[in-house]
Amino acid sequence: MGSSETDASKKRAGNAGNGASLAEQIRRDLGRLTPNERRAAHRLLADFPMAGLDTAARFGEAAGVSAPTVLRMIAKLGFASYGAFQDGLKQELAAQRETPLTKGGARPKGDALDAFALAAIANLRATAENVSREEFDAAVRLIADKRRPLHLLGGRFTDPIAAYMAAHLRVLRPHVQHIEGQPTAWFDRLLDIGKADVIVLFDIRRYSDDLIAFAERAARQGARIILITDQWLSPISKVARHVLPAHVPAPSVWDSSAGLLLIVEALTAAVVAAQGDVARDRLEALERLRRGD
Repeated sequence: MGSSETDASKKRAGNAGNGASLAEQIRRDLGRLTPNERRAAHRLLADFPMAGLDTAARFGEAAGVSAPTVLRMIAKLGFASYGAFQDGLKQELAAQRETPLTKGGARPKGDALDAFALAAIANLRATAENVSREEFDAAVRLIADKRRPLHLLGGRFTDPIAAYMAAHLRVLRPHVQHIEGQPTAWFDRLLDIGKADVIVLFDIRRYSDDLIAFAERAARQGARIILITDQWLSPISKVARHVLPAHVPAPSVWDSSAGLLLIVEALTAAVVAAQGDVARDRLEALERLRRGD
């Protein structure tokens, strides 16, 4: 094995050690790739992971690059062969498709509370390590821009987190709406959503077809979408302007929301810092209203 292969393998091992999924790694490492390698990476992300399960030649043809370019890209991701790369994709596809039944729900060995706490702590660490700081800072700028109407929406279990974030942001800036109601009513909001709007969406496995459809239509109308998702990346990532992945595995039939809450609370704190005196003035005005001044 040459030195470049050795370096790539070490990098892949390092990413595995910090819990990074392959989807996270590709998004994070786009800047390291050549223009043609980036074309292959974007093609993979646009149809993840299915695009990479074809032959290298067909994958390259779909991306408009050569098969050797595809192989160079996967080598930079730390894979020694195309077969090993496809094995990694298959593992991520299986993880994406896990359900409460397939995850199982065996009682963890030892103290149940301690086992869950350790899993949550691991998720927090992995989330903090793998969220791109450039993506995070760009999301903060959009959320803090009071000129942009802001809408928040989540899935069956993540919508309460969207509501939680909206409740905080309404104190900090105007024009914040939590989109509520049945999915058929969500599309009413699209009548007034355009290029000035920012939409924060929450979607983790099992991904919501209704959310995906809403995101695709909003993106076509020019809205800027910030996606908060899991480490395997919701299909909404294909149309999102910024993607913030949280790590979610837990010793339970359900995934953990600790990493999602970390991102939400860190974003909210960063928005306060970005707004400076504006946020403080709104907080003071709210306190005066509560006192009846």
